[in-house]
Amino acid sequence: MRFIVAINRQQAHPVIHLTDTLTGCTAEIFAFGGLLNAFHIPLNGSHFNCIDAFESVKEAEEKITTAFKSAKISPFVCRLNNGQYNYNGQSYTIRKNYLGNHALHGLIYDAVYEIDNMTQSEDAAAISLSYQYQKSDSGYPFEYTVRLLWELKPNNSISVTTSINHQNEGPIPYADGWHPYFTLGGPVDQYQLQFDADTQLEFDEALIPTGKKIKDKRFLQKHSLENIFLDNSFELAPNGKCVLSNQHLQLDVVPDEHYPILQVYTPEHRKSIAIENLSGAPDNFNNGIGLLMLLPNKQYQFKTSYQLTQL
Repeated sequence: MRFIVAINRQQAHPVIHLTDTLTGCTAEIFAFGGLLNAFHIPLNGSHFNCIDAFESVKEAEEKITTAFKSAKISPFVCRLNNGQYNYNGQSYTIRKNYLGNHALHGLIYDAVYEIDNMTQSEDAAAISLSYQYQKSDSGYPFEYTVRLLWELKPNNSISVTTSINHQNEGPIPYADGWHPYFTLGGPVDQYQLQFDADTQLEFDEALIPTGKKIKDKRFLQKHSLENIFLDNSFELAPNGKCVLSNQHLQLDVVPDEHYPILQVYTPEHRKSIAIENLSGAPDNFNNGIGLLMLLPNKQYQFKTSYQLTQL
């Protein structure tokens, strides 16, 4: 069997490994957070991980809110202004997690997922995970189910498909995303970035969109990240993708049409870069930019693929 799945239950929560036995490419997924903690390819006689990873499940539990490395962002993305929004004439206030005055990165970044199914074949290795949000935060009193499908395929490619459905009486507000940090080795100042977007959303000082847009064509072609500091949302062109590269490696980030916003963040340590696929803009429970109103008993899907290539 070319593609295999292995589950390690020796840590606080299961750790899943998807492996391409032909090439040695491996992905490590935590049931904690449903997150991708490692994506390895053989490189120069060893295995290189392009994910800025946690050392263990325990570390992820303790430090997930430090930088939200690889976190699932749901049911709202990035910052929610003062943690508040109005829906159907009622005001809601998120309780869970704040940075300064603003609620941050949703409610399920620390969820523990159930393992539903695994498949292994000559074509792919896959794991299906699920989590039921049960109104644990009074600021979002709408139950919903999230299912994740991680699939490792040939050519050092991994994808994640998020499926959302609910059975509330009426529509519920929703936004979806991921918050992975990538490294290609060395500082990000040695990387080049290219993506299919020429417009960013204007932010205020608190990184809340103002509603205005700014033309920014820097990254339509490969652009060095030397001395470039980013914490911005860009509007991807239809079928747009993002390419991160250095002298040795290239990472292709390919979202489907349901992730039209690309958030890029360069942390101060400059050792990795966050490339976040989002279904809508930060604070879209208030500004409405890309806000989804999910209908009951209907399934919604969001997919992103990552491919790592040695140059």
